Amino acid sequence: MFLDSLLTRNPELVDAAADLHRRGAIPPDTYVMDLDAIESNAALLAAEADRLGLTLWFVVKQLGRNPELIRAIARHIPKYAAIDAQEARTLHAAGAQAGNLGHLVQIPRRSLPEMLAWRPETVTVLDVDNARAVSDAARAQGFVQDVLVRLEGAEGAVYPGQEGGVPLGALDDFAAAAEELPGVRIAGVTAFPCVLCDPATGTPRLTDNFELAVKARELLTSRGHEHLKLSAPSATSMATLPLLAEHGATHGEPGHSLTGTTPLHARDAGQPEQPAYVYVTEVAHTLADGRPAVFGGGFYPRAHIGSALLPRTGRRLAVQDAPAENIDYYRLLDAPGPGPGRAPAVGDTALLAFRTQIFVTRSTVAVVAGLSSGSPRLTGLYDAQGRAL
Repeated sequence: MFLDSLLTRNPELVDAAADLHRRGAIPPDTYVMDLDAIESNAALLAAEADRLGLTLWFVVKQLGRNPELIRAIARHIPKYAAIDAQEARTLHAAGAQAGNLGHLVQIPRRSLPEMLAWRPETVTVLDVDNARAVSDAARAQGFVQDVLVRLEGAEGAVYPGQEGGVPLGALDDFAAAAEELPGVRIAGVTAFPCVLCDPATGTPRLTDNFELAVKARELLTSRGHEHLKLSAPSATSMATLPLLAEHGATHGEPGHSLTGTTPLHARDAGQPEQPAYVYVTEVAHTLADGRPAVFGGGFYPRAHIGSALLPRTGRRLAVQDAPAENIDYYRLLDAPGPGPGRAPAVGDTALLAFRTQIFVTRSTVAVVAGLSSGSPRLTGLYDAQGRAL
């Protein structure tokens, strides 16, 4: 999905990743991350948001919750949105500031005392019971916690596994109940996803969920709540920040734009953010019909993979589709067929660039610094949850 863009805009990362694998410094099933590019992307996004009067909370699930990358991003975007409790702990340990907890996954009730002690700017709640749990935990610590109301998504606009939220028609009742809770204050609204990119063109558009969030903010304002936030996550990037500002959002939550890997980046190599990661694996064996099998572990069902580059042979081979319900022990490439370049061999490096969510893989994450100055160095190896190896 992103291999052409990566080869055009960040060939130094491709060369460094291939060299690290050839030398045995990284194993197959490794994402190699360009620390300099990610920090540069964060700086671009922060400056544009500031120009437009928007606030950013950064997201790192797709980065493998990596502490080196968190620190680099936080130098420009200090606050984060954590999708779940595990991610929140990693972000907090790396020194970033809590912007929004419970972004996609509610904070478990028994974890609230620990995490509210960090004094997050907001906590997202999906129903009255969760608002009450936040209120009780905040009251026990002697303060009032700001909460964002997550709206139930529009029909057909919610991903399976992410159901929940307050229906717009029930928002008055929710607000009435939340206003009686002494430990919380309604500070704004959110929904997910609020922006999507057209599959054919990559062009971003606002979703029906965004419109629900706008209506919810208007309703809560009519109840006397002032200066309400509207966080509009999904596909936050240099291209979509003006769209968010124009339609009244106050917050964006950049994730894939930090690595230059939104769907728009796959279609338009001229986007400002630079592609900043490459997936490295190797040929494990070759089938009798000539198809090479590469080691898996880091493939993702929504990856939209096109091809793999095998640097030793100079070949680019198409990556065959695989059903999401099967474990990715291996992934098959097309047989090379006749033509220039040598046949793939066991151990050959294979480089791919596709959309990922590293935190749901079993991959290694390698961080490389110094590419922007021509002196790359491997600074660390981590697992997919950000733990040093």
